[in-house]
Amino acid sequence: MIRAGLALLGRVWWLVPMMALAAGWLWSDRSHADTRLTLANERLVRVQDAADAEAAKLKAERDGAERVAVATATYADRLASRAPIILESTKMVEKYAQTDAGRVRCRDADRVRSIDMLDAALAAPADAAASTGGR
Repeated sequence: MIRAGLALLGRVWWLVPMMALAAGWLWSDRSHADTRLTLANERLVRVQDAADAEAAKLKAERDGAERVAVATATYADRLASRAPIILESTKMVEKYAQTDAGRVRCRDADRVRSIDMLDAALAAPADAAASTGGR
């Protein structure tokens, strides 16, 4: 029987290393399945993080562009409010005073008279003090 086993092994000896390799491959495949699953999950998280990072980058760029637009509009409004309006005729003044912006900037005649009276009242004591010699 031992001779028959050795004779059989002599004919199919090449099956022994193949069976060992197959067994090793199956064992390593099962033991590395968890590693492959972990790597796949990490890749998925990395892809999701990249998508989130891209969304955050786009949001930051959009917010920055909005801030620049608001700042530009504010600056333009401030410059426009400082720019003098040159009115060359009485008719232009009357037309401008009828607009919303003109109502805010143009004073009615009573306010102008009251400002002139205030200026005169403030200047009068100085004139009186100068004529009396500073007493």
